[in-house]
Amino acid sequence: MKKYLLSIFTLILPVLTFAQEAADKGVDQIIDEKFGAATGWFVSFIFYQIDFGGGVKVFWVLFPLILGALYFTVYFKFINFRGILTSINIVRGKYDDIDHHESMPVAGDPTPGGDSIETAAIEGHEGEVSHFQALTAALSATVGLGNIAGVAIAVSIGGAGATFWMIVAGLLGMASKFVECTLGVKYRDIDENGTVYGGPMYYLTKGLKNKSLGKVLAALFAVFVIGGSFGGGNMFQVNQAFQLVENITGGEASFIHGKGWLFGLVMAVLVGIVIIGGIKKIAKVTDKIVPFMVVIYVAASLFVIFANFNMIGDAFMQIFNGAFSPEGIAGGAIGVLVQGFRRAAFSNEAGVGSASIAHSAVKTKYAASEGMVALLEPFIDTVVVCTMTALVLIITGNVTAANAGLNDAQAILLTSGAFESAISWFPYVLTVAVVLFAFSTMISWSYYGFQGWAYLFGRSKKMEYAYKVIFCLFVIIGAAASLGSVIGFSDAMIFAMMVPNMIGIVLLAPKVKDELNKYMAAIKAKKE
Repeated sequence: MKKYLLSIFTLILPVLTFAQEAADKGVDQIIDEKFGAATGWFVSFIFYQIDFGGGVKVFWVLFPLILGALYFTVYFKFINFRGILTSINIVRGKYDDIDHHESMPVAGDPTPGGDSIETAAIEGHEGEVSHFQALTAALSATVGLGNIAGVAIAVSIGGAGATFWMIVAGLLGMASKFVECTLGVKYRDIDENGTVYGGPMYYLTKGLKNKSLGKVLAALFAVFVIGGSFGGGNMFQVNQAFQLVENITGGEASFIHGKGWLFGLVMAVLVGIVIIGGIKKIAKVTDKIVPFMVVIYVAASLFVIFANFNMIGDAFMQIFNGAFSPEGIAGGAIGVLVQGFRRAAFSNEAGVGSASIAHSAVKTKYAASEGMVALLEPFIDTVVVCTMTALVLIITGNVTAANAGLNDAQAILLTSGAFESAISWFPYVLTVAVVLFAFSTMISWSYYGFQGWAYLFGRSKKMEYAYKVIFCLFVIIGAAASLGSVIGFSDAMIFAMMVPNMIGIVLLAPKVKDELNKYMAAIKAKKE
């Protein structure tokens, strides 16, 4: 009996301790402190800065990202520029009949233990979603808060010049995205039910000649993508959505002030309803939400920009001058470049490998066809949408040295305030857009994280539901934690994913070139 009582007391004591702390500090603050303490060491390692002297410090993770993107741009003869028209035609469905033409060769390699040809119509299946749905599913994970809050963070710290480097990062990232998404389709698994499993875990394991290295890199990526799905793809999203909802409903006087967990609980239920359905359900939701929200956001941005038509020229001058002759907002030109590339990477995820998971589910026999579609993402996400956000911030006077001290939680409110100065009622629309952007990003990232989870723990229904329940719990934690802890962990996980992925895609670049040649030959044969 004593042992029984002792066991109960041992279980209850932590709960009583937490309840006492919550009474003193509040649930949100307790969650933030615990989360920050648990993840601080990892964040510090990923964002370790190499000191080059003279006040110049650069995050080590930016080197493989930038150098890899430059390598792919040159290796594939500037596919990120010359391939745009072909990419648009693929999304339009101009070359759909190539995938259904029986005389055309089928891309893909025989692999042991399952599917004979990964990109073929296996056992009657050709994939799960269309090119357009795969694009919107992946875009839903990129176009969103990185473009709204992320740009505000970049320009508030790095000044207008950070915009220039975001654009450069977006253009170079198109080549990285092309490579990883081609590989995602080439090495995907399709089970007997037609369910697709793809992404870096599979092309690292199957594609690399050194199988031991491939398995280690794949396992690392799987761990990081699970963490990324909980962080940048979940907690950061719901946290920023809560910030705007709280602000629009009265700030500190709001009925939900200090009740982030309650907002998170509602979002968790809504997310849970969608993600139970898998990629087909996710794609059906995102291919409606994403185009609608992007059109609204871009239209509002264009309204603000053209309403101040006479200031556009000056805004671009600030961007170019700030890129090369900064006024010390972020510690010189290198500091501005770092801010631009860091935010662009978080926004478009080029080189990170995450998008290849969504694109691997596409209905196609040609791996390179989806790689071509995917290269549009960084262009839409960073070159178009991020630039518009930056122009709105610059034109409305929200890029000043005074804003360099803003914390991350205030960055999204900076964007909201910029729109409000031109369209008084737009913060209400922006709040709805942010909540929907956050929602679409979260459901797409739940799919990414689950793919990593399934790779590590198996594809059983029990494992699937275990992951999805944990994901929904992190929705609640993300809404309650402070953005300082959330954004550090989110960025760290996103950049950690890039390391094993970039090693693999550089080694597998020749395979991608073969796939590109096959697909371009098929297009040429169609034209003839």
